[in-house]
Amino acid sequence: MAEYRVLRRTSDGAALLTRMKWCQGFGDKLRGLMFRRQITDDEGLIFVYGRESKMDTSIHMFFMNFDIACIWLDKEGCVVDKVLAKRWRPAYAPRVPAQYVVEASPALLDKVQVGEVLRFEG
Repeated sequence: MAEYRVLRRTSDGAALLTRMKWCQGFGDKLRGLMFRRQITDDEGLIFVYGRESKMDTSIHMFFMNFDIACIWLDKEGCVVDKVLAKRWRPAYAPRVPAQYVVEASPALLDKVQVGEVLRFEG
C-alpha cells in the first residue's frame, strides 16, 4: 500500500501539497510520473535517497506527458535547487547535492524558494 505525506513550509506551517507519495523503493523511483496523463496541484511524489548526491537525485523526463516542478532538498529539508522540468528532456540535476526530490505540478515553483526549509508530515 502506498504511503502518503503532507508537504509543509516550516516558516509558516502552510501545507504546500496534501497528497505526496513517499517513494523510497526502486520501483517507485523508476516509474515516477512516467506515462501519467496529468497531476493535480495538490499531489506529487517525494523521492527519498540514503545520502546527499547530485547523481542519485538527477531525473529524466522521457515518457512524460507534461512539465513538472522539480525541487531538491538536502538532508535537513532545505530547498537547494528547483526547476521547471520540461517533458521529453534528457536530464536535470541539482546544482548542489540533495537527498530528497519533490516532483509536482509546476504551480509549486511559485510557492517555494531556494533556502526555505520544508517538512514531510504523515
